[in-house]
Amino acid sequence: MTSVIQEACVPGISTRNVDRLVPAIGLSGVKRSEVSRQCQELDTRVGLFLDLPLEGQWPFLWLDATYVKVRESGRIFSVAATLALGVNDQGRREVLGFEIGCS
Repeated sequence: MTSVIQEACVPGISTRNVDRLVPAIGLSGVKRSEVSRQCQELDTRVGLFLDLPLEGQWPFLWLDATYVKVRESGRIFSVAATLALGVNDQGRREVLGFEIGCS
């Protein structure tokens, strides 16, 4: 259930709509406070990822951006999500970072 709630909240689905979604997939209802708590947990995990130190070398680097909808202070609006991907010396792809911005 946690992953369903987090997947729904990432693109900006409101807690009210998540409350309607949960019974539709055969689970019992969930309180809005629980949805908010789980979203805060997701924010914490993302913050920990963003604070990881960059170590090693990446001979190949890709930068890409797309616009996504986010929720802030009860409003939903579009922002640019920029993603940095690299290939390390062993040929393994890694997400090096991402940033959300106005443009």
